[in-house]
Amino acid sequence: MSSEVYSYLYEQILKEGALDIYTESIYMKKNRPATKLSILCEERNLQKFVEMLLKETTTFGVRYHKYNRVVLKRQFSKINTPYGEVKVKLGYYDGKLIKVTPEYEDCKKIAKFNKISLNQLLYKINHVINEEFNINLLT
Repeated sequence: MSSEVYSYLYEQILKEGALDIYTESIYMKKNRPATKLSILCEERNLQKFVEMLLKETTTFGVRYHKYNRVVLKRQFSKINTPYGEVKVKLGYYDGKLIKVTPEYEDCKKIAKFNKISLNQLLYKINHVINEEFNINLLT
């Protein structure tokens, strides 16, 4: 299958509600190179994605597995940084705040606007997060 199809599929599958999608280079029978396409989705969307794969790719079959998933309770907040306001995702486990993550798209815009490296910006934002939420993200 042409590699261009994967780009198209990624867009369509994410648009249709997949939780995530990824590819892996693998070897099939007779040591033939292949690309394994994996879609993580809710069970209620399984048939929709099976149909998409059968119609939109060269495959003649789809394998699937059921997995369990544990997710952190999430909330969103904004923090003030020397570069402006940044949206952050707060992750709670068992009622306790254990993660604070700056939103990538906000950081990307700020880094471009201020002409600084994204890595440098994230380092500075993580310092602000550490002070504001008392969570050390720098270690």
